[in-house]
Amino acid sequence: MGTVVQLKNQINNSYFQLKDSVEEKLALTEERIKSKLISDIQLVQKMTNYHIETGGKRLRALLTLGSAKLCGYSKGSRDVNLAACVELIHSATLMHDDVIDEGEIRRGKETLNKIWSNHSSVLIGDYLLSRCFEMMVEDGNLEILKLLSSTSSKIAQGEVLQLQHNNEVDMLEETYLKIISAKTAELFAASTKVGAILAEVENKEKDALEFYGRNLGLTFQIADDTLDYNSELKLFGKKIGKDFFEGKVTLPIILLYQKLENNEKNRLKEVFNKKERTKEDFNNIISLINKYKIINECYQKAQHYINLASNSLSVFKDSKEKEILKKLTSFSLARNF
Repeated sequence: MGTVVQLKNQINNSYFQLKDSVEEKLALTEERIKSKLISDIQLVQKMTNYHIETGGKRLRALLTLGSAKLCGYSKGSRDVNLAACVELIHSATLMHDDVIDEGEIRRGKETLNKIWSNHSSVLIGDYLLSRCFEMMVEDGNLEILKLLSSTSSKIAQGEVLQLQHNNEVDMLEETYLKIISAKTAELFAASTKVGAILAEVENKEKDALEFYGRNLGLTFQIADDTLDYNSELKLFGKKIGKDFFEGKVTLPIILLYQKLENNEKNRLKEVFNKKERTKEDFNNIISLINKYKIINECYQKAQHYINLASNSLSVFKDSKEKEILKKLTSFSLARNF
């Protein structure tokens, strides 16, 4: 157990190192988010205050701030405004996600839709997006406006693609990667590329950070989906089984289906076609996942994207910021929060 705890601490350190390296800018980002969400409408203010209080890792904002710092940006506070912007996009997608998934708990607290209804939650998500677009226009950079508006569009399309393949246990791995690339990796890629655009670096640096962010995002989502079935990692603080009980088909189920005998495949289809899945169903699936060593296979696939992300930073000179971003790839694979 000691070795696991040491690994956990080392992994988490990379996140906190990034946070510490841009601490002042991150505090300004938080203030920017709060000020931008001020509203005369009482319910809007109440719901956005509640959302802000639920916290979050602010990882996408950190990626924008860290990438800008890596590229030498030091001209003002545009990095703060755009870090706030990417966080607002992320927050809006979470609100819409919770409505679609009928989620009731996020970050250990009741979701907005659970407290105030689906209608209000959708509208508040739209409100956050509208505020974000105001900030993008205020920034005035056409390249950034085009990038973030395109990213928002791709995220929405990823949501629809996931709905289209809901409960589909024989989904192609390629389709799954398209879904998580759109839903998760696109915003990671935009977050890192924005930092490079701000610093007005060459295209090769912009492309490298975009590639880094995209592969970091793929790693992040594969790890998150795998953790949902990994009873060995309960100590990492996430309740397992959430995706399963929602009927969401992710990489562990896709890889499992490929290895099952025909009678087992039919049983898996039956389980995911049910309106509600039971604890017994979940335990049976966990047994099959352990039998076919699916968890290890998922992490091996994630490791591929870690290597791509880490190697993409080779175009940058050695620096503290570069080292932190390289280490962050491990955090995305095995974080504990």
